[in-house]
This record gives sequence, structure tokens and C-alpha cells, in this order.
Amino acid sequence: MEGQNGVHGELMGEFEVNGAKVSGKLAVDLRNGAMQGEAGGKRIEGNTIFAETAGSSGFVLHDVTIGIQFHWERKEKQTFRGNLRLVSDSRGITIINEIGVEEYLKSVIASEMSAESPAELLKAHAITSRSWLVAMLDRQKKMKNLGASQRGLQTVGEIIRWYDREDHALFDVCADDHCQRYQGILKIISSAADEAVEATRGIFLVHAGEICDARFSKACGGRTELFGNAWEEISVPYLQSVSDSETEHPVPASEEEAARWILGSPDVYCNTRDGKILKQVLPSFDQETADFFRWKVEYSQEEIAELLRAKSGIDFGSILDLAPLGRGPSGRIVSLKIVGSKNTVTVGKELEIRKWLSPSHLYSSAFVTRGEGKKGKAPARWILEGAGWGHGVGLCQIGAAVMAVKGKSAEEIVQHYFRGAKLMKLY
Repeated sequence: MEGQNGVHGELMGEFEVNGAKVSGKLAVDLRNGAMQGEAGGKRIEGNTIFAETAGSSGFVLHDVTIGIQFHWERKEKQTFRGNLRLVSDSRGITIINEIGVEEYLKSVIASEMSAESPAELLKAHAITSRSWLVAMLDRQKKMKNLGASQRGLQTVGEIIRWYDREDHALFDVCADDHCQRYQGILKIISSAADEAVEATRGIFLVHAGEICDARFSKACGGRTELFGNAWEEISVPYLQSVSDSETEHPVPASEEEAARWILGSPDVYCNTRDGKILKQVLPSFDQETADFFRWKVEYSQEEIAELLRAKSGIDFGSILDLAPLGRGPSGRIVSLKIVGSKNTVTVGKELEIRKWLSPSHLYSSAFVTRGEGKKGKAPARWILEGAGWGHGVGLCQIGAAVMAVKGKSAEEIVQHYFRGAKLMKLY
């Protein structure tokens, strides 16, 4: 939690704060640039407050926002293990949970997937999440002098941006979809997540002697995407595009083929409407999104023009055309030319496109567009029909879930999505 004016919750069990043993209500507010409040009835203040757990003590935080800027955004009361650190600066209070990697992963696995998921899926996700985390921490050390999280280029008529995960100055990893979901210990509703983490303890995906930057998204839509089409334009050998199926589907080679792919219903793992599987593998709020594999969004001319103005800061006037200039092998648009009556701008990469064309985020940038209206005039309506949910790089969570239901092992699942990577136990 960042930029907070206050912190409210409870210390469950014994913590040490400023040399005193405390337990109970936690209430801290920002006053005159510094924190002031109480913990367990004892007064605390300063620019940094550290509450160290005694053994297995935990703490509760009220009004934790999850799904930030996504369509499922909401507030929850959450319970955590480990230490609690509060840091205040010009942006407000940052609330940090200090915890070990394996304990952290137990919550991540149950936060990203239902803890009722098949055991092999949970193991596959534990290996994937562990690999991404440690690779990211190592990359942070190497890239700490590169600067901002938002990278790209901007020229006249072109805005290309991508958003890396190395942008957290006060902590290693955030608790939301920007990094990995980490929603506390109450998400662990069974022993399944604990067992999956313990069964894979210290096991990583490794390629060419390095731990893999193992990305994942909710549903690839039929093919996974290349790393360089979502982030920095480099080729990552184990993050190539693969069919989300046992048989290979061809890569769309033209706009016509991309449209057939996106508007079609290919036989792939993540093409499932099996309610039992989805209930098993999706957290409750993800189950509210039923059209993740193929979806449709419609805007009036007034709605899309105002949306683009609000999200981009550019007044396009009437929207005359939405023209894909480049797509990846999954069908995701990497570069989109927006033609307006006042301005024309090319935007990329996939997340920036999704940000511009939705009040929150489009499910993905794999979409085709259709304008409707009178010939010779700006379309009265714009219809976007799309495929998949998320950036599509690496492991496809719903595809992996179906693989597990079909009897595939955790090793088979991760090696399907991360081609050429090997499993190694490093501790």
C-alpha cells in the first residue's frame, strides 16, 4: 500500500515496536509530514516504524485495495504473516510486509489461483512464481541505475511505452497484478497451496545457467506472446510463442488471418467454459469475468472519443480509424494507429493500447475493430472483438489449469509454456 494518509488494523499476537512488546489495535496517521499513532495502546511516531513479529504473529490491515485500475478493483480486509514496516515520505505512508520467499509464495499461489485447484497446477504455478520473483530481484540489482518503470519512446505522432516491474523504490515487489497477487494468509483456504510450495521448495526454471524470468497471464487466447512484444524488444529463448494445445496452430500471417483467429473458437486448452474447472482455478472475483477467451466491447463515437482524450491527454476529435500496424503471433496488437479528425497518433505497446481503450484495461490487445455508421461519415459506433486476458506471455493460467485437469504433471505444464527451460532444485 502506497501513498496512504493513515494505517488502520490490528497486531494479532506479540510484536516488538521501539523496544516494547505490543499487541492489539494499530492506528497511525500522517501529521505534519510524520507518522503518529498507537500500537497496542502504546504511542508510536516517526518517519519509519518497524513492528517485528515474535514467532508466528500476524497483522490485519483494513481497506487494502486489490485489482488497482482493473475492472475488479475493490477494498478488502487482509491478514498477513511476518514483519510490518511503515515508511513516510512526500507521497504519504508506504506499508510494507517483510516475509521470506517460501511463505510469500504460499499466499501468492492461493491469491492468483483458487486453493482448490488441481495439485499439479498449484505446483506449476509455485515454480513459475518462484522463478519470476528471484529472477526479478536479481535483475533489480543489475538495473537499479536505469531509472523509471515506464520505458519507451515518444516522437511526434508516436507513443510507445511498456511498464517493467522494477519500479518499487522502497520494497521489492508489490502485492497486486502489476507484480504478483499477494492477498494475505486468509486466501489460503486449504492446505493445498502450502503443500504445493513445500513440494517444490527451492525448484526453479533455469535456462543457460540463469533462473528464468517466468511470466504468466490469465488466458493467452490460444497462443502465447513474445516477451519483446510486451516489454523490452529482446528475444528471450524460453518466452517464445507456443500454441496453447497439444497440436500446433499456425501463426496468423495477415490481418485477415488474425481476424479469423480472434473471431474463431480454436481447440486450445484455455478455450473452456467448464464451470467446474473455472470455479476450481479462479479466485471468486475472477469468476465474475466469464468472457475471458473471446470478448466484445462496444463504444459510441462520443464514448470512444472522450475515453481516448481522457486516457491519452490527446484530443483526437472524431475517431475515424483504428488501424493495427503490427501484431504478435498471439494476435495481440503491438502498434495501433488511431486516426482522428484532429490528430493521428500511433500507440504501443500492448498494455498502453489496453489502457487507452478502456476505463480500466481492455482484457488484451488481441482484437479486431469495426466501425458502424453512415458511409462517408465518422463511425457512429466502434466495436472491438478480442481474444484472451492479459499480456499472454509465458504460462497461460487457465490453459495450465485445463492441462492439470487432463492429467498433465507440473513439469509437463511448465515445460510446455517455457520451452527449453529445465527444472533445477537450487536449495
